[in-house]
Amino acid sequence: MENESVVGTVAVPARGLIEPAMAMALNVHSSPGVYALLLGAGVSIASGVKTGWGVVQDIVGQIAAVRDPDNPDARSEAMADPETWWEAATSEPLGYSALLAAAAPMPASRQAMLARYFEPEEGQDDSKGPTAAHRAIAQLVKRGSVRVILTTNFDRLTERALQEVGISPQVVSRPDQIKGIKPLTHSQVTVIKLHGDYADLEQRNTVDELDTYPDELQQLLNRVLDEYGLIVCGWSADWDKALVQAVEGTRSRRYPLFWSQYGRFSDAAKALTAQHDAVVIDGKNADELFTDLVRRIEALDRLTTAPITRDVAVVQLKRALPDPLRRIELFDLVDQAVTQITDPATAEHKPVSSPPGAWADTFGSNVRGYRADSEVLLHLLATGVFHDDGVHDRVWQRAVEQLLRLRDTTPSPFHEALEILRHLPALLATWTIGVAAVLSRREELLASTLYRPEWAVSHSGHSRLGPAWSLNPLRVLDTGSLHDMHHLRGGGKCIYPQSNWLKDTLREPFQLVEPSDTAYQAACARFEFLTSMVAMDNSSDFRAVPWSGEFFLDSFWGYDGHGLAATIEAELTDTWPLLRAGAFGGELSRAQKSLAALTEWKAKHGRGW
Repeated sequence: MENESVVGTVAVPARGLIEPAMAMALNVHSSPGVYALLLGAGVSIASGVKTGWGVVQDIVGQIAAVRDPDNPDARSEAMADPETWWEAATSEPLGYSALLAAAAPMPASRQAMLARYFEPEEGQDDSKGPTAAHRAIAQLVKRGSVRVILTTNFDRLTERALQEVGISPQVVSRPDQIKGIKPLTHSQVTVIKLHGDYADLEQRNTVDELDTYPDELQQLLNRVLDEYGLIVCGWSADWDKALVQAVEGTRSRRYPLFWSQYGRFSDAAKALTAQHDAVVIDGKNADELFTDLVRRIEALDRLTTAPITRDVAVVQLKRALPDPLRRIELFDLVDQAVTQITDPATAEHKPVSSPPGAWADTFGSNVRGYRADSEVLLHLLATGVFHDDGVHDRVWQRAVEQLLRLRDTTPSPFHEALEILRHLPALLATWTIGVAAVLSRREELLASTLYRPEWAVSHSGHSRLGPAWSLNPLRVLDTGSLHDMHHLRGGGKCIYPQSNWLKDTLREPFQLVEPSDTAYQAACARFEFLTSMVAMDNSSDFRAVPWSGEFFLDSFWGYDGHGLAATIEAELTDTWPLLRAGAFGGELSRAQKSLAALTEWKAKHGRGW
């Protein structure tokens, strides 16, 4: 195997002011691929999988029970000291191979005996599965933070967690495999099972078997310990003499050693940590250690990673959307796009007050700023909702929920039109989701998009209302100020400036999914119409206000039994998608009443109200 070295900029492990867990995160983040993991039995304990020694004890106990069936204590006595019992019964030292040969001499029976200790039972897929620690480790591998994993465990939980996120690990469980492996730096991840795999007869488990390693394995282990930093978790150092000696024999470490200790700290562990001046992380179990590490590294990512560009984000979305294994990646992608909006949405960057006479300019500046900040998210929503089949609807809705919170606190002093404008990103997102749902013929999505999430001004005593009411464009976008910043091409004023501006500013994100301007405009009008029907579905007359939209124009609404209004009236049956999804309380009569109220509003108020 060719010699390759691991290089990288390494942070110095901190002492004093910086907590050990923080120091580990800083080091791992600054040096991707430099740190190897050493995982012991403590990593798998939460899964319900027995340790290798636990399997030996159990099998010896079973053999003792069938050997002496009249003795009810035979099993417990043998399990208390398996090695002594075995030598007394067989005149031979206890070894894993000899034990399995005695208990299950044929390969098929041996595999069946071992599988029940390590694989989920039939009908219980969630048993003996990867823990939160294993899944966090898989995320560290996926992001390139970890490329080598040493483990004393027989189970395949690490491999299964890696496969769940689409990674096929290079696994070494026998010395004869080492010669043909890829160089460690050329493999996405290499899992080195120091004591073997549960299905191999070459497992090392008893005290004698753990006294030394085969030469090939010893050389590979020494190389990892020399060339990589090390994060130890779940390993007591009590029984693995060969591994203890290997760590002891490592020359002055090139990179720091982090040792996570939960529970009793053995004398051997104390000696190793003292010898290598290790950073000890005390009081965290494996799940807590690795999930916390991922969380801290992601926080550092947000500080150092440039915002993702619009086109790259859409490409990543299209790759992740149909792949169930990449659902977290899609979630993070949308979440990052939301952060690009919320982070700069401060009073410093988007003022909510201004000098007398200047607030209209501030309004225009804020509108343009919110729209620019929302660019990536709007493209993700237009493409994602259009191509989704409903699997990720909660992700789209969560984006609106996060944006609504921009008004959860009330700054002081503030100008009302500028303060309410903080809901513009949520309005843009809701409009985009709604129009995409109409274009993709998934209008049942509107039943959740327009009713949830609910929002009300904090400590106001007002009822919490869904986006159909809280995000009415007539309220979010001040009409006079919008007239000042948005004109028709000839310079005239729009009849419905909010509707016209929203339709124009959101045209570009829909170019990829609907190139036809006519189809896009029709979808916008239909979304406005349906949203206004929902808005009219309110027992309080002062809240039953439609969205001021161009759908009111005869060119969309229609007349003489033709057009959008007549089309929707004809659709109103018990099987209408919005009703089946829960809109209007699922009651046809309520939907019909809302349509009648909307029609009456149009007749009463006419154009340009």
